[in-house]
Amino acid sequence: MAPQTTWQILVAAFPRLLSYGIRVTIPLAFLSFALGLVIAVIVAMIQYADVKGLRQLCRFYIWLIRGTPLLVQLYVVFYGLPSVGIMIDAFPAAVFVFAFNEGAYMAETMRGALESVSRGQMEAGYCVGLSYLQIMFHIVLPQAFRTAFPALSNSLISVVKGTSLAATITVMEMFRQAQVINGVYYRSLGLYAETAVIYLAFCTVITWLQHKGEKRLSAYGGNR
Repeated sequence: MAPQTTWQILVAAFPRLLSYGIRVTIPLAFLSFALGLVIAVIVAMIQYADVKGLRQLCRFYIWLIRGTPLLVQLYVVFYGLPSVGIMIDAFPAAVFVFAFNEGAYMAETMRGALESVSRGQMEAGYCVGLSYLQIMFHIVLPQAFRTAFPALSNSLISVVKGTSLAATITVMEMFRQAQVINGVYYRSLGLYAETAVIYLAFCTVITWLQHKGEKRLSAYGGNR
């Protein structure tokens, strides 16, 4: 017999919501964040190196992405591109959009972190015979990541919460499952509140890991 009371519905729905959260929402968030971080580092390095032409292109990308809503970007990619013959499945489309969206914000974070590293370290690296890329990857970027770590962690939390928008392009993630269950039992307040609690739990774990990471980085910096 199907559960009738709100409490029974919530108890029955919790494992299903949590399952989709772990199997779909978290992978979607982490894949998007990882790809976005790669984009951010590349864009930030181009701006830091002041590569003519490419720097203007990076500034245009940041301006465009930060100036348009994420929901609109999702619709353009998933619903708009098929009109010009480009078909992308829902999950890859969500990863693509979330990555490029968050990458624009993280690029500014990384640019600021790179610029906080003394230029004298670049000169010192050249003096000992290191190439530009060696200096960047072995000297500058490690320090920049330590500076940017709190902001990047906040970006990851933002991505986790933002994955709920993937429901609008038919990705069967946690929020979409809440909508499906609510379509059967019509317990909007309870089901969406329960979903919010699971998102809160995910973000709390990330926040805890962030604090642990900051302590480790602070200890490392203090021992240098």
